[in-house]
Amino acid sequence: MFKRLVALLSFCLMGLSPAWSQDAQMDLQRVPLGAGMYKIDAQVALAPREREIGLMYRKEMPQQEGMLFVFEEPATQCFWMKNTILPLTAAFVADDGRIVNLVDMQPQTTNSHCSEEPVRYVLEMNQGWFAKKNIKKGLKLTGTPFAARR
Repeated sequence: MFKRLVALLSFCLMGLSPAWSQDAQMDLQRVPLGAGMYKIDAQVALAPREREIGLMYRKEMPQQEGMLFVFEEPATQCFWMKNTILPLTAAFVADDGRIVNLVDMQPQTTNSHCSEEPVRYVLEMNQGWFAKKNIKKGLKLTGTPFAARR
């Protein structure tokens, strides 16, 4: 009987996982960023659990929104798209806001996409957003996360 209860509870919790993740995503702190003349409303994934959930299960995201992942120390950061439905582009960003590299990532894959050098920040946007705005490697993003480190 106990094993059945545990199995049922586990099944129910698995079913709630995506909804919980979406709620957790929406409650994140936000920070305004700039990319040239373009403004970005970025949710901030600061805690390990927030970074782990990221944009998983999200079905849509407005074009001017993104998610900024913040790590404690600069390091080679690698991302994948397991349980992520939206096609995204990751901008790997140095402490001063410089885009180190941009990588398009396909939904629901486990391919690893890494920074070309150690970075503390990764900004995920809808795939194609950077290309449509002609934003390339080397451009410096602006905003409070980068201002203190210039």
